[in-house]
Amino acid sequence: MKKLALVLLVALCLASPAWAGWKEGVAAYRHGDYATALREFRPLAEQGYPYAQYLLGLMYYKAQGVPQDYKQTLYWFRKAAYQGYPYAQYDLGVMYSQGRGVPKDYKQALYWWRKAAIQGYVDAQHGLALMYFHGRGVPKDYKQAAYWWRKAAEQGDALAQNNLGMMYYKGYGVPQDYVKAYMWAELAMARRPEEARTKKLRDKIAAQMTPQQIAEAQRLAKEWKPER
Repeated sequence: MKKLALVLLVALCLASPAWAGWKEGVAAYRHGDYATALREFRPLAEQGYPYAQYLLGLMYYKAQGVPQDYKQTLYWFRKAAYQGYPYAQYDLGVMYSQGRGVPKDYKQALYWWRKAAIQGYVDAQHGLALMYFHGRGVPKDYKQAAYWWRKAAEQGDALAQNNLGMMYYKGYGVPQDYVKAYMWAELAMARRPEEARTKKLRDKIAAQMTPQQIAEAQRLAKEWKPER
């Protein structure tokens, strides 16, 4: 549950229609005035607005202005998720994957993450890839894991890039290809240089390559641009 950072709140404020009280609620939330945020969000949520339903559910999850209540969190997340809101779909999947407020259910997590992943939501794509990689709620399937990690990697997600590099290095779900493996590991390291495992993976791949292959992989990484 890493939502509701300042960037997300600003994005929601800009993307949503001019509902009465919406911007006031967002501003109050940003300033830690949860009582006002709750007062503004609740009527909007009850009227069926998915942004407000999601944020109200998140407030119950984080005990912001209300006692922590997973049942209320699930209630409002479901309301927004059934309307196709990807943040709610992803976080509803998290609730099922962790067994918070509901029995742990990987199939339900998979169901909701898939819906969010299809809409291009990176966290859901990454979560879906992990489910296929480990065989949670679905038979283990490296091709599907590589497919969803590629979707997230192509949007610039460093963890997905690193994992996709590992898949090419091992030949899991994709043909073994050291050049592509190095390229993805290089991209991941550029975005997350503090991650020791990323450098470790890149160095392991490099040990299997010729200087010409390394140069080609570096060229591809330099020319690569994320999808928009």
